[in-house]
Amino acid sequence: MGDKSPKANQKKTSQKQVKASSADQTKKKAITDKQGAGKKK
Repeated sequence: MGDKSPKANQKKTSQKQVKASSADQTKKKAITDKQGAGKKK
């Protein structure tokens, strides 16, 4: 069970954080895009 080493856990959590942040960015971009389109009209 080498997975339980602290380094392995840190890698997993950091990857999760990166995925979450990238998802947040795409969501924000979509929202800003919608707002920008609405303002242009």
